[in-house]
Amino acid sequence: MTTTTVNPVLRVAPASPAVAAAHFRASLALYTDVSDVAAALASGDGPGFVLADSRSAEAWDQGHVPGALHLPTARITERAADLLDPAVPVVTYCWGPGCDGAARAALALAELGYRVKEMLGGFEYWVREGFAYGTPRGGERRAADPLTAVVDSDACGC
Repeated sequence: MTTTTVNPVLRVAPASPAVAAAHFRASLALYTDVSDVAAALASGDGPGFVLADSRSAEAWDQGHVPGALHLPTARITERAADLLDPAVPVVTYCWGPGCDGAARAALALAELGYRVKEMLGGFEYWVREGFAYGTPRGGERRAADPLTAVVDSDACGC
């Protein structure tokens, strides 16, 4: 009797192309990345969304994306209507991949009727990709981390 061992990747079969396409289409409707946000913010036409930092005041002061609106998750219910236009999508961010603050903020905004996406990587990857950020002292920038930032535009293929 021959036993075939299936590797861990294929132990559960991949989804059908139609199921995979639906999943990834939905994922792109919910998430964006740091590089795309940076490109949109830098465009001359305006980004077409509000970027909302969902972290505390202390975290905001440590550094934040220039042009972002400071809207801590705990204050969304009381402040969103005064700060946001329901017709304009919102992109939320928090510290980084180890923090679910952006997801909690996106949930709170969605429950209030806003169209929302989460910026994957958060502030951590904004800094790691070498983008400028604001602090009470002014603008700052760190060198890009070669493990996260694409220095050769053909390297990523995105």
